[in-house]
Amino acid sequence: MHYAINPTPTTEVTTVRYAIQSKGSSFTVRAFATGLLSAFGHSPTIAIRDFEGEVLLNPDALEKSSLHLLIHAASLSVTDDIKENDRQEIDRQMHENVLESDGYPEISYACSKISSSKTGDGQYWVALSGELTMHGVTHSQPVSARVAVNGDALRATGEFSVLQSDYDIRPVSAVGGTVKLKDELKLSFDISASKQV
Repeated sequence: MHYAINPTPTTEVTTVRYAIQSKGSSFTVRAFATGLLSAFGHSPTIAIRDFEGEVLLNPDALEKSSLHLLIHAASLSVTDDIKENDRQEIDRQMHENVLESDGYPEISYACSKISSSKTGDGQYWVALSGELTMHGVTHSQPVSARVAVNGDALRATGEFSVLQSDYDIRPVSAVGGTVKLKDELKLSFDISASKQV
């Protein structure tokens, strides 16, 4: 007697694409003043106002997910409540002497190495091991994030540090040399992404 052997059905996991948009998200850079402080007397906060990207999410195997983020360098600007002249001077120094935004208009982060643990229904703690390209230099950059997936929406929050010297960037000295910034920058993000059909 012959028995027909049916192949084991394979369940194909569909990767879900989420588009990252700067609208409805926040992404900031905190720089730390050192030495003599200027008139505003504290460490400046810089907003990243224009960025985009996508998350390719494999809900059944998060380690097979990926992320690509593109930041438009010209969109960075100081958000502190300071004198307009000081703001313009710091912005000018940042774009002309630090980021050199005309020559390096894009900052990108790409990651396909992800580890995660589920912390609740649609809630994850994620460790990203990707590559950050800034000022023409690429370095590995770990990022930890809390990720929530709710229907068609994905939200990621977290923070990480970057050393400007790793990217051949000299920390800014502005406002007549009275403001000098440390090498380390702290970046904080609260990014929303929407499911694409």
